[in-house]
Order: sequence, then structure tokens, then C-alpha cells
Amino acid sequence: MRILLEALDDDLEAAMSALGVDAALWRKVIGPARERAEGDVALPCFPFAKAVGQSPADIASALAERLGDHPALLEARASNGYLNLVANPAWLLEHVLAPPPRNDADGPLRLIEHTSANPNGPFHVGRARNAILGDTLVRLHRLAGHRVRSEYYVDDMGKQVGVLAWALKHLDEGRVNALLAEREAPDPTWETKADHARVRWYQAAQLLRQEAPEEEQALIEAEIADLVHASEHGDASVLASFEAAYGPVLDGMLETLSRLGITFDAFTKESTFVVDGSVAALMDELEALDIHGVADNGARFLDLGQRGLKGKTDFFYRRADGSSLYATRDLAYHRWKWTQADQLIDVLGEDHRLQAQQVGLTLAELGVEAPEVVFYSFIKLPEGKMSTRRGNVVFMDDLLEEATAQAADLVRGLRPDYDEAEVKAIAEAVAISAVRFNIVRVSPEKGFTFTWEDALSLDGGSAPFAMYAHTRACAIARRLEAAGWAGAEQVVLPRSPAPGLVEILRLLAVHHDVLMQAVEQHRPHLFALHLLDLATAYNAFYRDCPVLDGGVVHDTHAAVSERARQVLHDGLVGVGIVPLEHM
Repeated sequence: MRILLEALDDDLEAAMSALGVDAALWRKVIGPARERAEGDVALPCFPFAKAVGQSPADIASALAERLGDHPALLEARASNGYLNLVANPAWLLEHVLAPPPRNDADGPLRLIEHTSANPNGPFHVGRARNAILGDTLVRLHRLAGHRVRSEYYVDDMGKQVGVLAWALKHLDEGRVNALLAEREAPDPTWETKADHARVRWYQAAQLLRQEAPEEEQALIEAEIADLVHASEHGDASVLASFEAAYGPVLDGMLETLSRLGITFDAFTKESTFVVDGSVAALMDELEALDIHGVADNGARFLDLGQRGLKGKTDFFYRRADGSSLYATRDLAYHRWKWTQADQLIDVLGEDHRLQAQQVGLTLAELGVEAPEVVFYSFIKLPEGKMSTRRGNVVFMDDLLEEATAQAADLVRGLRPDYDEAEVKAIAEAVAISAVRFNIVRVSPEKGFTFTWEDALSLDGGSAPFAMYAHTRACAIARRLEAAGWAGAEQVVLPRSPAPGLVEILRLLAVHHDVLMQAVEQHRPHLFALHLLDLATAYNAFYRDCPVLDGGVVHDTHAAVSERARQVLHDGLVGVGIVPLEHM
């Protein structure tokens, strides 16, 4: 609890100095209590027992006695070598109602690159984790007052785009349908959405590459290779044909993301750095490094084993024909990004760890700082990993449609008086929020198996649970407005505050702390889980602390309810949940 530590800082410093404990040591170990029942802040006294010449229990007791009368504390107690500090609810009330701290809006610019999926087909649930995680990081940085730019790196010259371009040139709809007939029929729901329509061309081409007669396979591979080779040398006509192939697909993908509340500030094409000469100049620089090597076939590489890389130590950056590789262009992209921002954050799947290491070490060779990388594990279906190349996918569009339909059924059952337009609006908000929160609440490094039941859950621990707490606060706000309440001139903690009031004050007091922890550690699930705690606490506050009683407004309860409503609203927006005012 930052505000409590700031209030106690001088007294703690004096007490620790009197014991002969260095400030750097105790400041390093003091922090939140392990369990909320133990207090708000805990100081383990074991690290300095030897230097002080006393037992941890005696040190904790001495500190508790010295700090016990501080106005910010309800209690300072020693327990098993720990000093546990409990904030005074009356002191918390005063500080919780004050405006929250905001960072300088003119501070460093953070560039967060996320999603950057190959534009060859619709988003499936596995791809969406990158987009939802990245967008949530962007939102939380903005909630913290940071300047942020979100960016999509468009893979406009890779092999997958080459396959799509080849398919659109060489296959017609009849052959595509014939090739895919045994797999699945076209879904009429999305027949006008280009990402769904064109993924069938891509899938048909993939089948031909695997199952056509050998001579046809060889011809197809040669033609695709020629296209990719030309794109990697900056051939303008080929790059234009690639853009014509993937452009509508990307538009469809962005339409899906927009429905999820995900947008981007900038799009940067991979080919940019080939066309402007950045990649060629970079390859010349790499060739001059002392860890440079040449393979038997003439390809160029760096031996990153000399820089500590384990496993696959040869980092190839130039093919024998002189063309660059994806990772080479990624290096040029990152050098350029440092001209755009003060901090770089990349969101990548766990399968990109090796390449991220290679890029980071190579950037270091060039005197360029590596980006910070947030890795995430993949989502699986019950029967295995999802893939665009095969049919075992759950498309995000289908998920959102199913989620909205189920949410609409629930709303109709609970609110039979709502008209259909209102039902649809609430159902859409609940569906989007439930899907996003199902992904955000899991630590990025943890994989999980996707199930409809989890994604669409409307019970505790879900987005709708947090949304409902906010709508309760909004309902109270409307009642306060109807009663003519314009704010409290003075708030006073009741002599015997209800547990619900004390708990909501404690959670509001650490709200900014959790936000900053989630932002600084790139772990948005910490903030998501905190919102669930806050929603639970608000429900208990609502139960224990009447805001209006017989038409009379309880000023303190009203002020706390309004503060909680504002915090819940902003927090829900921060994790991509739609903050409805009624459900």
C-alpha cells in the first residue's frame, strides 16, 4: 500500500536507524502483507537480526511499540518475526477520496507492438490472445497516464502471403470448393467477409502443396518461391499483388478486432525496410562483425554462440541469393522503432523465444537496445493446438456470435421487460467482455484449454460479475441524483464501520499500486484479478452500508460509493470490459 508506506516513511526510517539497520535493506524487504487478514503492510525482520544482535521477534516487537501511535495505523503488531501494519480506516477514508495520482502525460512514449498476425485468414481464438493481451497492456498504460502508441507490423512479403497471392491467381472458386468439399462447406454467415472467404483459397493451395501429383507440387512450389524471392528483393509489382491479396483479409481481421474494442495507432509494412534500403545496409553492417560466418552454400550468418546463446547458435540473416530473411527485416524494424519511441514492448507467442533472443543479441552487437518482450503461451482446443492450415480452429467471429446469442438468452430470462434492441446491446457488451476477460485473467505465461463454458461463464470470477458491481454503483448514483445529492461537504468514518466499508477502502487504497505493478511487470492479469476483488468488496459494501435510508443520504457511504463507481468504470475499460450502466 503505497500511500501507507509514504505516510510511515519518516517514522520507519527513524526507528530502523535507531536499531542500526541500513535503509536500503529494510526498504528492499518491506511490502504488502502475505494475507489480507494479517494486515496491509508487512516487514520481515529476519534479514537484519544478525546485524542488530536481536531476534526477529524482538525487533518486530520494538518496532510495533514505536509505531503503534501513528495516526495512519489502526494497529502495529509483531507476529512470528514479522511487523504487520494495519491501516486506520479513518485515515484511509480521507486518502481514498482524494484524486488518484497521474503520471506526466508528456513523459516517455511507449511503443507496444502486438497482434501482427499473418493476413491470410480470419482470427481464431489462439491468435486473439496476442491481440487481447497487447490491447490490454495499451489500455492499462493509458490508464496509468502514460503516452502509448499501439502498432501492427504487417507481414506483407512472407511465404504465407505468397501462397495466398498464388492461390488467388491460379485457382477459381469451383476448384477451391472441390478441393475443400470433404472438409467443410463454406459458412454462409461470413460469405461477405473477405478474411473468411479468402482463407479457403489459402487452405486449398495448402492442400495442393501437400497432396497434388509431384510434378504439380514442384511447379506450385517454384512459382510461390519466385513470388517470395521477388518480394524479398523489393519488386514493386509483386508487392502490389501481395497487397491486393492480403489487403481485404487484413480489413476483415481488423473488423473482428474492432468488435473486440481493439484498434491500432499505426501500421508498418515489413517491406518498407527492404524498399528503403535499410535491410541492405543492415546486412552490410552484420557482415563486418567479428562473429560473422559464411555457410557452405554462401548464406551469411552470425555465430551467436560466441555471445552466450545456447542451442541453435547460427543466426542466418542473408540467403545465398542475397535476399534477407524475416528476422533480418525484424532487426531493421526494431532499429527504426527506436527512432519513434522511448520504450519498446513486443507481445510474442512462446514459439518466438529463440528468434527474440537472436534479435536481442544481434541488436546488442549493433549497439542497439533490445525491446522488452511479453511472451504468452498458446490456447488449445480440447483436441489439440489450433491452426489456420487445418480445420481444427475456433474462429473469433464464431465465438463472438455464440457468446452474444447465449448472453441474449440470459438477458431475456432475467429481464423479460427489456425490448429486443436493449437485449442485443447488453448481450453484445457482455459477450465481448466475457471473452476478453476469460483470456486476460490468466497469467500470460500460462497456457490453457479453451472451452465455451469458461469463455461464456456469467458467474463469479467473470467479466459479467465485475460488470454487475459497476451497474449497482451506477444505480446508486442515479438514486443520489434523484435525491438531489451534490456531494458531501464532510465525510466521517462511523464509530463502528461495517466490514464491507473497511474492505472497500483497503482495496481502493491499493488500486493504483496494482495498476502500476501490472504495467511495470507487463502482467495485466494482476489488475484483472484485482478488479474481481474490488467487485466482490463493492457487493459487500452495498450489503453492509446503505447509501440512502428512508430518503436520507448517508454522506460517507455515498462518497465511497461514488469513488468506487469511478474506479470500477475506469478499471473495466482498462481491461476491455464494457462498463454498462444497467444490465
